[in-house]
Amino acid sequence: MGFQKPPGTQDLLPGAVEKWQIVEAKARDICRRFNFREIRTPIFESTDLFQRGVGETTDIVEKEMYTFTDRGDRSITLRPEGTAGAVRAYVENKLYGEPDVTKLYYIGPMFRYERQQAGRYRQFHQFGVEALGAVDPALDAEVIALGYTFYKEVGLNGVRVEINSVGTPAIRTAFRERLLAFLEPKRELLCKDCRSRMDRNPLRVLDCKVDQQHFEGAPSILDSLDDECRTHFEALQGHLGAMDIPFVINPKLVRGLDYYTHTAFEYKAEGIGAIDTIGGGGRYNGLVESIGGPDQPGVGLGLGLERTVMLLENQQADWGDLSRVDVYLVGLGEAAERETVKLLQQLRNRGIAAERDYLGRKMKAQMKSADRYRVRFTAILGEDELAKGEITLKDMSNGEQRQVSLTGLADEILASSQP
Repeated sequence: MGFQKPPGTQDLLPGAVEKWQIVEAKARDICRRFNFREIRTPIFESTDLFQRGVGETTDIVEKEMYTFTDRGDRSITLRPEGTAGAVRAYVENKLYGEPDVTKLYYIGPMFRYERQQAGRYRQFHQFGVEALGAVDPALDAEVIALGYTFYKEVGLNGVRVEINSVGTPAIRTAFRERLLAFLEPKRELLCKDCRSRMDRNPLRVLDCKVDQQHFEGAPSILDSLDDECRTHFEALQGHLGAMDIPFVINPKLVRGLDYYTHTAFEYKAEGIGAIDTIGGGGRYNGLVESIGGPDQPGVGLGLGLERTVMLLENQQADWGDLSRVDVYLVGLGEAAERETVKLLQQLRNRGIAAERDYLGRKMKAQMKSADRYRVRFTAILGEDELAKGEITLKDMSNGEQRQVSLTGLADEILASSQP
């Protein structure tokens, strides 16, 4: 038996990749409009960066990271998320010295060793943004709006935004005690994961998909906010309303990372199984300082591209014409075939996607090949046409064909392709 891809990974083949390119192009265009600039960081980083940045009590750090020791006896981890690496680059390259807010985005693979399920892989791809250098809740709203705009413009239906405030570390510490007092009498009724989280990270317990029936009457962190956090959260809601971004407040939403402060948010959608979260993020005012930088605030998001593409397919989205070939050249006879090699390069130099046969097939088989490529035109060159300096151009949409000069073929195709 031959080799197979590792569990939790996938091959993105031609025909599927084009859909990913459309989604990624939309992400890049929206970032351009929101004035976020691309950053590309290493796929692996020091393990300590994620332990300190993501949080040692998180599921990611405790049981999901791909960690190994390199030949220099250093502990290295494949990145499980994008924020820690982007913030490390922000600190190391002193981007905080810029006079304006630093607005970054990235698109790339992440790695987590987790149980496989619909839309969730061990190598997965994220589109993420980070905005660093301001505490203004309008920046939180802008990041939330960016993600919502992305989902809306790629054509996803039924996406909803949920928001919460997780306060500050001091507020969470006080809330933790109130929550534990509520949960402790119910400990034996809760699932194994919840019992474990009660000891390590009890705020995550409320996010459990299994035990929601036991949380009726649980204290809300929103009741524990101080004036500063409450003012920030109310301003965020006002900004989202002004931007026409629909949202609901979910006081149980805490996210799975330790670094969030104030704002936490998620995008939810139905149609991908039990887990309906397709992206999310929040504010992380202490993260930059915790990994060795100055005390700079930040806010960001991460959106899963696998789930985005899967939902679009489930909703039977209109991807448009995924065909990549404009014209297929058919050469009949040895001299004509040689000429198609030259024509092919001339057309490509003019920005036209062109293809020809390389298998020595008859004209009928070549025309079938052109059909499979769903080309707009075929250009047929025989010995007689070659002698006249002409070629037969056939419009595959209506079957019409006409003679055009070899030197004018590119101009004719470009002119006919204009809307």
